[in-house]
Amino acid sequence: MSAQQQPGPGNDSANGADTHSAVVLLEEVRRALDTAHWPLELAGVEGSRGAAREAAAQLDDYIIPRYRSLDAPLLAVVGGSTGAGKSTLVNALVGHPVTRSGAIRPTTRQPILIHHPAEGNWFREQRVLPGLSRIAGTLNTGGALQAPVPGAGPDEQVTSLVLVGDNAVPQGLALLDAPDVDSVSDHNRRLAGQLLAAADLWIFVTTANRYADAVPWKLLLDAASRDITVAVVLDRVPQAAEDEVRSDLETMLRRHGLGSAKLFTVRESALDGNGMLPREAVEPLAAWLKELAADSAARSSVARRTLHGAVRSLAGRLEELDRAAAEQDEAARILGSVADEEYARALQAILDASKDGALLRGEVLARWQDFVGTGEFFRSLEQNVGRLRDRVGAFFRGEPAPAVRVETAIETGLHAVIVDEANNAAEHTERRWRSEPGGRELLGEGLAAASPGFAGQAAAEIRAWQGSLMELIRTEGQDKRSKARWLSFGVNGLGAALMIVVFSMTAGLSGLEIGVAGGTAVVGQKLLEAVFGEDAVRRLAKRAREELHERCDALLAAEKERFQGRLAMGGRQHAGKLSGLAVELRTLAGAE
Repeated sequence: MSAQQQPGPGNDSANGADTHSAVVLLEEVRRALDTAHWPLELAGVEGSRGAAREAAAQLDDYIIPRYRSLDAPLLAVVGGSTGAGKSTLVNALVGHPVTRSGAIRPTTRQPILIHHPAEGNWFREQRVLPGLSRIAGTLNTGGALQAPVPGAGPDEQVTSLVLVGDNAVPQGLALLDAPDVDSVSDHNRRLAGQLLAAADLWIFVTTANRYADAVPWKLLLDAASRDITVAVVLDRVPQAAEDEVRSDLETMLRRHGLGSAKLFTVRESALDGNGMLPREAVEPLAAWLKELAADSAARSSVARRTLHGAVRSLAGRLEELDRAAAEQDEAARILGSVADEEYARALQAILDASKDGALLRGEVLARWQDFVGTGEFFRSLEQNVGRLRDRVGAFFRGEPAPAVRVETAIETGLHAVIVDEANNAAEHTERRWRSEPGGRELLGEGLAAASPGFAGQAAAEIRAWQGSLMELIRTEGQDKRSKARWLSFGVNGLGAALMIVVFSMTAGLSGLEIGVAGGTAVVGQKLLEAVFGEDAVRRLAKRAREELHERCDALLAAEKERFQGRLAMGGRQHAGKLSGLAVELRTLAGAE
């Protein structure tokens, strides 16, 4: 896209659809920055957060307002280091003391914007720097500010901008006296950076003995990277050293990509009683600014160059932020997979314990044997299923409690396994998160073990599962051919037998336990087959295992959500989206 085709100040096409589409795109970028977050404390995350804030601020303070008001006056921000003479220079340019200068540092705390009286509406309406409230300043007959300017301590945050209409400022241009870029006040430094980012033109003031300092050059290099129009004022230059110092600074500017910057020197001069420089000391700079203000094409060129440089710089920031978002997404994915792995392992451990015979140890085995009898019962089972039915049926009719004790023992054993595995999953996930980037800060308190109410929830789910098994027995026993047999054995007895079958695989047992548990499982299975038949027993056992799986899965999923919820608080980042917007911004700015 050529310079003539680029939408921007001074281009007729930019006043219509192109400008509207540019503003729409920029507002979309602004919304994306609002919704993008970097919640994980990864390396460099503070830089990303700061870059996002700065990008959003420049959109609000300069880029969007400039696209909306392409014919607005140029805003020239006067910035520089502490004691460089910024306020003295501004006063000299307008011909009277409008801003405060002095020996006490930092002097400039309250930014003052000086404009031609006919152009005050551009700045009163908060076209630029909308986050700063407006205070109207007036000049007395001597040209000094008549209304008191609000003060601010070195560590107090400035929230306002003083507007001063002055006929000494040419139409088409406004001057803004900014705080020191190296101020001892954090707020002043941030405000200085914010004001410079809102400028169409930088008037950067340094001195003959400080022009090589690191802080000014950091900002000047930033200006070069963003293609901002810069005028450098070399202040307080001894006449004898003027040529040498000017030549050295010109070399440094060229070396750092600022060879096109205007360079003005202000010789060391005595100030008058009002603290004013002689007018002739700043005449070259004043003449250049007046000529620029009077030339609409030149103003358009300055505004277009700075605006497009700001947009290209914004595109670069979005690409960096997108990479940071991708790092956040990857770190969150790893943390999420850790939780998935540990809770999947816990679920599998519960299921393995429920089908390998491990739950038939101890109390469960003892209560089942109390219920069905001992070896004589096993022998009678082989000889006569009918006799088994009569004996167990009589047992149920007279003493139902033993079947309930089997259920209770199963509940107790299964509950212990579930709670233990939930605690293990929480402990292992918490430990692994602490070793992963960004995980430690998300943990907070209370995640190293199962949640306080988990034991009660697990008990309720086991009882619900047992109740569901009883309902399966009732439903299956409604067939007329099996109803009599079902009634003779009882729901609790058959339910206990079904649970024993569900837990009957013996891979986890050894020695005598295999024979005992194996015989126990055979009793349960034969008893069920005598009532329902082989196919029905397989179907009932399969459904019982599936439901146990589902209930345990739901229990652990709720526990895992405690970890996943910490990740969800920040939301998924905008990896991919910001880089896509960056491409569109480069097109908007006319980048190749």
